[in-house]
Order: sequence, then structure tokens, then C-alpha cells
Amino acid sequence: MAARVLGVLLVSMAVLVSSAPPWRGQPVPAVGTTPETAARALVVAPTEAETARSLATLRKLDDHPLYSMTYYGPAPRIDDAAGDGPGRADRAPFGCTLFVAAGTPGQPLMGRNFDWDHGPALVLHANPSDAYRSVSVVDLSYLGVTTDAPPSGQALAKAVTLPFDGMNEHGLVIGMAALDHARVEPRPGRPAVGGVGVMRLVLDRARTVDEAVALLDGYNIDFGTGPGLHYLVADASGASAVVEFPDGRLRVTPRPPGDHWQVMENFPLATAAEQSRLTHDRYRTAASRLARDGGRLSSDDALALLAELAQPHTQWSVVYRPGERALSLTTGEQVHRLAL
Repeated sequence: MAARVLGVLLVSMAVLVSSAPPWRGQPVPAVGTTPETAARALVVAPTEAETARSLATLRKLDDHPLYSMTYYGPAPRIDDAAGDGPGRADRAPFGCTLFVAAGTPGQPLMGRNFDWDHGPALVLHANPSDAYRSVSVVDLSYLGVTTDAPPSGQALAKAVTLPFDGMNEHGLVIGMAALDHARVEPRPGRPAVGGVGVMRLVLDRARTVDEAVALLDGYNIDFGTGPGLHYLVADASGASAVVEFPDGRLRVTPRPPGDHWQVMENFPLATAAEQSRLTHDRYRTAASRLARDGGRLSSDDALALLAELAQPHTQWSVVYRPGERALSLTTGEQVHRLAL
């Protein structure tokens, strides 16, 4: 399949190659002296040779359709022009479920269901020249790709800027879910970036939960026309935390001492007591199972729990194993076992 479309992809992607300097893995200073409230897009500037090398790796994994590709080139950088890429205000918010199971020493894992409208997806291995390697899953419909045709070079070029969940070479994992009324009160001196784009910056720069939280706190996150979001982050040590903005300020809910698991779905943990959390069906189901087993789940156990939590519109279920830098992913057709 890649051989048939490579020529078309090279032509359509060539317009995106520029001589802009590569982003060096540091936050870009805000423009001017006032808070930047409109998110800046992330842009990429691979060379022609890097573009061709990336596109040559495109493969179709199943008929969902699910594709895979490896990105070569500099890490995305924040553009100076406002605009955070395609908005999807016409669609209802994500209804996702995420959990961390850290009861088995040295073998933590994060599970995530992405519950959304059906659309093509991409497993993107990123090999940037100036940031950490990572693997992420991208909803290609946000880049205009449909199930009727292979993705274009233009869409594939932008895919590295829109990870919906992912893990980097240090075992840092991040995923998100919709959160009604989430907003970030702009603060002076911080650059603005979109709610999905900031996940790319986390994967490129953070090694631990603490570093991820600090990075998220270093930006004015603008959810734009899309749904508000909150984030679950975990690392290879088994640490995890939920990061959210229920009242305009960053609120962090770390995994409680003594607990070996953490669950996040579509309500704020920072403002909900455990009794209130248990009124939510998916949270209650996941929490009950994880508490019963002391947070000890195998990858197959985690996939089975995700299947129990799945909704009719679940697009993919993924289990990240940060200690092994590996993941298991299914779109409902088969389980793909992949390595970073």
C-alpha cells in the first residue's frame, strides 16, 4: 500500500518542508509582555530526505483502518502565528476511561479507551533529531482523513503534533479525556498551546511525572473550540497523577500513598470525593477491579478490563507498559503488540 501512494504523498507533503530552525526541546517564550491566550499551532520542518524516509514507513495494520508510520525530523515547535490546527466543535466531547495499575513492582501499566466517533487511526513512532523518541496514537479524522482513502502526505506531516495518548523512551506515558468546563486562566510570560498539542511537548521533553506536571504548568493551555481536557500521566517508576483545570488553575491529584492504582474518566478528580467518584459507572467498575487485585494486572488483564469498560463508540483500547517500553493496542479487530 505504501508503495502505491508514496509518489502522491511526497508531492503533497513537500509543501510542508521549510527551513525553519528546529525546536530544541525548550518552551518557546511568549510573544510580547502580555499573556498569550490564543493557542499557537505546533509546526514541523523536516527536510525532503526526512519526509521521504518517513513516508516510506507507512503501513496499514488493519481494516479499522489503523496505520503505522515512523516520523523522522526535528521535533515540532510552537509557531508564532495563532491557530491550533483543526477544531471539531461540531462533535460531542471525548468519553474516555484511563487507569494506572502499579501493583506489580517494576511493571506498571496504563490502560486507555478512546471513546469517540469512528475514524482512521495512526500508530506514530517519532524519532526526532532533537527530542525524546516516542510512540503515540493519533485520530486521523482530526486531520481530515476519512476511511475511504489512504492518508495524504499533508495529514501525515501534521500527525506528529496531535498525539491522543503516547509513551516516550523514558517510559513517560500521557493520555487525556474530556472534562466539561475545564479552562486555564492565562498567566503572563507563558506561551499558549492547544490541549492536544501540549501532549506532544510532554512526550518530547518529560521523563517523569514531576517533569510532566511542571511542563504542563509552564504553558497557557487553550482548549479552543474543542472540549476541555484533563490528563493522566504515569512513568516507569509507577508514579502517576491526574492533571486538570476545573477552576482555571492547575490541580494535581497524585496517586494516593498506599494505593497501587488510579482511575480517570470524564469528571474532575480534584473536586470529587471518593464517594462521589463511585457514582460514575466506568470509574466504579475500574476502581473496584483494581482495588480488588491491588493494582496487579497483566497486559491481557488490562485489555480485558478495557473491554469491560468499552462503549459502542470505543475507537481503540491501548495498554502501555512503560517498564518495557511496549504497548498492546486493539481497534476491535485484533491485538497489535508493539514496541517503542
